[in-house]
Amino acid sequence: MNLAAGEFHPPTLKDFFPPAIFFEGTPIEIDRLMVIRVAVAILVALFFAFALRSPQLVPRGVQNFAELALDFVRIHIAEELLGKEQGRRFLALIATIFFLVLGLNLTGIIPFLNISSNARIGMPIALAALAYITFNYVGIKKYGFFRYVKSSIVVPNVPPFLHILLIPIEFFSTFVLRPFTLTVRLMVSMMAGHIMLVLFFSATHFFLLTADGAMKVFFLPSLIAGVAFTFFELLVMFLQAYIFAMLTAVYIDLALHAEEH
Repeated sequence: MNLAAGEFHPPTLKDFFPPAIFFEGTPIEIDRLMVIRVAVAILVALFFAFALRSPQLVPRGVQNFAELALDFVRIHIAEELLGKEQGRRFLALIATIFFLVLGLNLTGIIPFLNISSNARIGMPIALAALAYITFNYVGIKKYGFFRYVKSSIVVPNVPPFLHILLIPIEFFSTFVLRPFTLTVRLMVSMMAGHIMLVLFFSATHFFLLTADGAMKVFFLPSLIAGVAFTFFELLVMFLQAYIFAMLTAVYIDLALHAEEH
């Protein structure tokens, strides 16, 4: 989109795969979205390091906010799904996933950033791989490899002939579908939200600067719709972080109790 000339062009692949800005042409080339990912990860880490650098018995200010945020993840995700002992054991992982996903999602509505880097598959698949490795490691460590796999894919107390059907389904569901759905759910949600915001605000730009005559009045409804959808997208961004962290905890719990399903 050329704002100065009042022109609009449809999105291209470069909008989702911007050119490299560092180390171009090398295996470690870094584009704008990768810079955003690194910056958000550093900012999230620095925020909690600063907020909890010298914790007071009665928290105030930024410490109080940080503790409320951590308590939300601890109480409503980790301990609620895993119990107090296992919830505290895996709190660092679950909290890291929650706040990193949330922080990266929020960049989708920050001016000049404009798109969540979770709208591209790299970060969602990396976080899904982290969750996948964790819950499988937990299950294998507790039961051993073969016992864990058997407990995960063999449904007890069903007629033997049904195992021919159920074992492939359970294997696909546990070891293939879980990381796939974690990745795709987050990526598609953020990509769809980005596209909708682009459509609303592109329409606002078109009606205001390009359209002729009475068509210009439509800029206001499209602007209002864009602002309203921005607030809706804020809710979706939070929910996607919550769902990703919650499902990670659920999968860990299923791995810890693989023989009880």
